[in-house]
Amino acid sequence: MVFALEGSNRIADEGPDFRNPAGSGGIKIAIDRGGTFTDCIGSRPGHPPVVIKLLSVDPQNYEDAPREAIRRVLEAYTGQAIGRNERLDTGLIESIRMGTTVATNALLERKGQRCALVTTKGFADCLIIGNQSRPKIFDIAIHKPEVLYHKVIEIDERVTLEDYTEHPEKFKTVDVSHDENLVVGLSGEIVRLLKRPESTEIESALLELYAEGFRSIAVCLTHSYTFPDHEKLVGKIASKVGFEHISLSSQLMPMIKLVPRATSATADAYLTPEIKKYISGFEKGFEGGLGNASAKTGKGARCEFMQSDGGLVDVKSFSGLRAILSGPAGGVVGYALTSYDLNTKIPVIGFDMGGTSTDVSRYGEGHYEHVFETTTAGVTIQSPQLDINTVAAGGGSQLFWRNGLFVVGPESAGAHPGPACYRKGGPLTVTDANLLLGRLLPEFFPTIFGPQENEPVDTQASKRLFAMLTEQINSEIDDASKMTEDEVAYGFIKVANEAMVRPIRALTEAKGYDTSTHRLATFGGAGGQHAVAIAEALGISQILIHKYSSVLSAYGMALADVVQEVQEPSSYIFTPETQKIFVERFDELQKKASASLHDQGFDDGRIDFELYLNMRYQGTESALMIIKPVGWDFEKAFVNHHLQEFGFILPNRDIIVDDIRVRGIGKSYQLKERSVDEQLKTLKVSPVNEAKVVSTKTVYFEGGRQQTPIYKIGNLDVGEKVVGPAILADGTQTILVPPGSAAIILETHVIIHIGDETTKKAANSEQIDPITLSIFGHRFMAIAEQMGRALQKTSVSTNVKERLDYSCALFDAQGGLVANAPHLPVHLGSMSTAVRTQASIWKGKLKKGDVIVSNHPQTGGTHLPDITVITPAFHGDKIVFYVASRAHHADIGGILPGSMPPHSRELYQEGAAILSEKLVSEGHFDEQRITELLLHEPAQYPGCSGTRCLPDNINDLKAQVAANQKGISLIESLINEYSESVVQFYMLAIQDNAELSVKSMLKQLSKRFEGRVLQAKDHMDDGSLICLTIDINGNDGTAVFDFTGTGPEIYGNMNAPEAVTYSAIIYCLRCLITEDIPLNQGCLKPVKVVIPKGSFLSPSATAAVVGGNVLTSQRITDVIFHAFEACAASQGDCNNLTFGIGGKLDGQEEQVRGWGYYETIAGGSGAGPNWHGTSGVHTHMTNTRITDAEIFERRYPVLLREFSIRKGSGGNGQYRGGDGVVRDIEFRVPVQCSILSERRVYHPYGLAGGEDAHCGLNLWVRLIDDGNGGKKERIINLGGKNTASMQSGERIIICTPGGGGYGPAHLDADIGGRKKDPRANWRGQGSVAIYNAIQESN
Repeated sequence: MVFALEGSNRIADEGPDFRNPAGSGGIKIAIDRGGTFTDCIGSRPGHPPVVIKLLSVDPQNYEDAPREAIRRVLEAYTGQAIGRNERLDTGLIESIRMGTTVATNALLERKGQRCALVTTKGFADCLIIGNQSRPKIFDIAIHKPEVLYHKVIEIDERVTLEDYTEHPEKFKTVDVSHDENLVVGLSGEIVRLLKRPESTEIESALLELYAEGFRSIAVCLTHSYTFPDHEKLVGKIASKVGFEHISLSSQLMPMIKLVPRATSATADAYLTPEIKKYISGFEKGFEGGLGNASAKTGKGARCEFMQSDGGLVDVKSFSGLRAILSGPAGGVVGYALTSYDLNTKIPVIGFDMGGTSTDVSRYGEGHYEHVFETTTAGVTIQSPQLDINTVAAGGGSQLFWRNGLFVVGPESAGAHPGPACYRKGGPLTVTDANLLLGRLLPEFFPTIFGPQENEPVDTQASKRLFAMLTEQINSEIDDASKMTEDEVAYGFIKVANEAMVRPIRALTEAKGYDTSTHRLATFGGAGGQHAVAIAEALGISQILIHKYSSVLSAYGMALADVVQEVQEPSSYIFTPETQKIFVERFDELQKKASASLHDQGFDDGRIDFELYLNMRYQGTESALMIIKPVGWDFEKAFVNHHLQEFGFILPNRDIIVDDIRVRGIGKSYQLKERSVDEQLKTLKVSPVNEAKVVSTKTVYFEGGRQQTPIYKIGNLDVGEKVVGPAILADGTQTILVPPGSAAIILETHVIIHIGDETTKKAANSEQIDPITLSIFGHRFMAIAEQMGRALQKTSVSTNVKERLDYSCALFDAQGGLVANAPHLPVHLGSMSTAVRTQASIWKGKLKKGDVIVSNHPQTGGTHLPDITVITPAFHGDKIVFYVASRAHHADIGGILPGSMPPHSRELYQEGAAILSEKLVSEGHFDEQRITELLLHEPAQYPGCSGTRCLPDNINDLKAQVAANQKGISLIESLINEYSESVVQFYMLAIQDNAELSVKSMLKQLSKRFEGRVLQAKDHMDDGSLICLTIDINGNDGTAVFDFTGTGPEIYGNMNAPEAVTYSAIIYCLRCLITEDIPLNQGCLKPVKVVIPKGSFLSPSATAAVVGGNVLTSQRITDVIFHAFEACAASQGDCNNLTFGIGGKLDGQEEQVRGWGYYETIAGGSGAGPNWHGTSGVHTHMTNTRITDAEIFERRYPVLLREFSIRKGSGGNGQYRGGDGVVRDIEFRVPVQCSILSERRVYHPYGLAGGEDAHCGLNLWVRLIDDGNGGKKERIINLGGKNTASMQSGERIIICTPGGGGYGPAHLDADIGGRKKDPRANWRGQGSVAIYNAIQESN
């Protein structure tokens, strides 16, 4: 269907100007192929623009949607019919600009080119292991995305970095002339050549690959970002062999980190051939060629594709790696150039709500915000991408009634079958809800449905399904709460809006911005129906909707510039002296960018440059990409940006430059339209002429249906004001103007002003409303999340600011958990224990402004480094709720740095233990007392030190206090919005909802086990026994978890505080439910837990516990899952490895400067009833990421010899257990090394006839005299827990346990029933997703 937008004084007769360097006056076409619709704008001088919207997938009518769109544009402008199979004449076309989902779809569907990976010996499995964390923390059937390559070969070559950044004296090698194996890398780092590759061996391996049919390869060798010579050699030989596509990681993105760079190279080898194949097929539909080269000959049209970074590139240079966000990038360019004013500088939040997904981004300060490492469809890619975050599934998001809650998405109906109203038998979606409520108008919606693509949307289909769903909901709720179909549909709209607001707020506040100071630019087909509600929730008062808002991604393609990015690594400290180096490097990179843009037809007058340095403070990983300020003062710009985003600066720290980047911009468009603010200055506003009302509809708003006038956008004149309720519509968009808001027509936009709402929202505090309950579930979680953002922003330690090792939570007046973010398993049950205990201790003694601090195992602590800060909130003299934050402090004293000693016997050896203290008294922070507790008291014990980082401790504790205060102010706002009685009522109601979910699950389990008592037991490696009996009452859904028979307290550190057991239980219950439910105190209400006092699960107040938190917790989960027969045992271990130098040496009081390193290592997960275990992954109570190999060797004097899957270590069975890993580390200087591990004696069990997995093994490869003046290796078994002084050249090899098998090995496995994670289809995984992934992996 073609929509020619009518000319009026709102829309320029000429349409958009797609001016480019080769401008010749022909037809200019811009296309965005989205997940559901393909949008197209055609422009020709002297003619109105042509806007086309068609389904992206409609195989019954056309093969390729973009080519079909171009055919329709040509028909519209020539007036001549063109057959669908005719080749299109490029002589009529000046340019084609396009965003495509070809690469994204190939990635999502795993339909790329068959390719192979070439990497360094010892790292063949580096992409299988990845960062070792699991994607979904509560999924015991762990599913990691498949690797993209089909085969991997290893090259026997190796280089490493000569120096290390953690050197106590900051030593750096200067002279490399004395050693032929030392060279200076591109980054300025000194590289040591350990093993040069053999050309003949490389050629032989590549010939074998070629003979197997491979034609595309990816090459990624260790440290090639700074030393690319070995990769270039492989590339040269591969070209000689005949490979058609060769992706060298050092050329694609020369940034440090082996795994993301290898994934990026593999993604390019996998996707680029598919891109080329698509382009080749696309070109065959045209007479004459496409691209700059063809246009120069006069026989073709320019053709450019949008890249993920927001810049265009010639069709011949378009690559898979930079195509992932091709479509969404156009939308960001579109709203950035049409909604941002360089004079007023009001920042803009982009809200792109389409059919399949909703993308959120931000534009401010006059330049795009990029991220350089993102994950899409499970593939982590290093490449500049606009910071676009997918926050919901969009108009196609499916609607569910689950466990008494309204749930929206993440499942999407997609383009096929689409929503119920699309006439393809689809499910109920957000689009159907808007249609039922009258917010979508069938007469303005494209008539492209049905077998002949000529029918409107099917309103009756939506009504029919809503009637069925309403009947189901009403059958499960009280009579007093029964709802109409309208109320149900509106409830889903409200829940959808609430779900979208949370990540939008996170995107802005994480960068240190206030959402209320922004404008909201909404676009995409569904954006206009939700914009006002979203803006109100964010405190935004102005909404901008461009005249092409429903096709703004396509419009953005027309506005975009051609971009050439070049980048190189660096390791220099930024000083006045090194600035000369950066100036020289910038000059070289600018020349490279210019040469590429010259080839694409741009002269120097049309080329601009943006110069960036990627900068960070020494010792941190929070790098910021800083654009060149006026006068080259990069240091000042970095400091100001750091203060803005993180809330502090480190004035005495060196500033490191990690990367030097140049963004060359070929200017191809000058926007002719005036900015919104320029238009507002001269605008004369008048009420809309009522004669322009096209029709009147009954539309549902808060409280019921209202008679609502409908206006056709094209009929409205500039300056006319439409007061809500109203709907503005045309053939491509529907804009809802609710009561209390008003729309004003500008030349280029509709601008909506939102009035102040001061009335309290109506909600019942006596009867549960499922809609309000669903919304409060989101609001409570949002408060916990915003507390976390505040904590991260104001903290200074690496653990909190970068590893995000913390939790923030909201509790009711009794200390019951209401919401906890993020869902770190070990914190789930234990935080509420801590709050309830402190509430009891301080009952009647607290005043407003008081804050409590505690970390003791007897009062709800897990291990001492996790310090909990608790703040009560008062209404009058009454405490109405609590907020708390728990953060992992890097050191709190004890016998070893890091406060996690492997051989502690008493609690005091693990650092400061705080039972219950006031940290703040009526607003006064008691720094003297906390210093005494952390620094002086621990040092009184033999062999112990106080905290080794007191300033960080104090700063982080102040950050925790500030985060709690943020939570209190947010809840007070919620009380002002709804009233205290309503908020407290729903704090309890959300817990009751979780309780019902757990009870329902326990009733089902009782039926499955026919009412029998469940039992299980397992041993720690020292023989200590954990016994569990679970007695489920199938009538009322309650259960008793009885640990009677568990062994006594251990004289060691495997003791687990009671809070750890509660955390393990709530984690296991959540895993067994398999659906998202509110995780709060209600989960434990149906459960009675019996733990014998004096056992190692309920130790005395002085017992050491550090191993209980990281090791015993894993065994508890194995025992619980064993009792429920849920899955075989996983590795049951964290494999805690520490090493370093310095500290307090024997016989000395003074501490020696040094460094320390701590990591946990993955293993195998257990198999289950319809899944294989996963290899090389963290399980259950931990999900910590591993340090990338290149970062590992840059920071520390180590050589990672091998990091691989330990083949065959998983238990055999019908479903195989996952394998453990082998981690082989060589030390280049003498170090003290400690290992704290389990499952070295007792095997991870198999289940239902499956076999046990292999135990783990810790080996010390020791160098001893061989009697001839040399050294020979002796291999020593370290056992599960040990400490050793290792010399230079010695190694530790950690072989981690596998997971148990499930079912007899002779039976065939059937894994076809596993559900795919619907979120895997989300496109933009920007900074919000990165934040969440980091926080769920610690």
